[in-house]
Amino acid sequence: MEFQNQAGMNLKNKLKWSIKMISLILSESALELVPSELKHHPSVISHARKLGKYTSEILLDNSWHFAAMKGIKNEMKRGRPDLVHFSILEATTIPLYLQNKMKLFVHTIDDKVIYFGQNVHVPKSYHRFEGLIEKLYQEKKIITNNDVLLEIKEKTFPELLDEINPSKVIGFSTKGTPNSYEKIAAEISDDTCIVIGGFQKGNFSDSIENKISTLYSIGNESFEGHVVVARMLYEYEKTIFM
Repeated sequence: MEFQNQAGMNLKNKLKWSIKMISLILSESALELVPSELKHHPSVISHARKLGKYTSEILLDNSWHFAAMKGIKNEMKRGRPDLVHFSILEATTIPLYLQNKMKLFVHTIDDKVIYFGQNVHVPKSYHRFEGLIEKLYQEKKIITNNDVLLEIKEKTFPELLDEINPSKVIGFSTKGTPNSYEKIAAEISDDTCIVIGGFQKGNFSDSIENKISTLYSIGNESFEGHVVVARMLYEYEKTIFM
């Protein structure tokens, strides 16, 4: 009887993972630890002391490290972990994710990738989220009850795409072809990968844009990533749940 139950569970798991799903990548996300060239700046040292941590253990945050960040490479794409937090919350609190019909990946500005397990509940409090991500950078994995909830790996965007191996890659940028959320949602099928910038301002780097098969623009304004995440995923949900 025990063998039959185990066999049934194995079959159930195989069927579960055979179901195709879409992928969402928050690309070049402004989520990184303070880089080595900034760790001795007075503003970084002061902030780290308040947190009781080393400067190399805290997230780069424009709110605290504005003076230190002036003039660094890709300045406008960095130091906004709060925006990444918004986008993650939008993506992980909806039926699409909770019913395991979407995989979420956060590709960071310094070429790391955060993998999300199934039904991961990210803290809604930014301060708790900040502590969680700093812990992830230290330990590389967040594990609860033998389940890997979060894992971070050194990986470039092209390497991540090769791993996902999607049937198509749809990206969003002001440089893209104008379209509507509704029409784009109708084009999304199983194995599609959606790419949305996880940064405050600017456009995708060439290494990212060159991997996107179709680049779209929504409206005449530049919207923050979490707004695009919420609206795009909602329109796609309507095509499969309604």
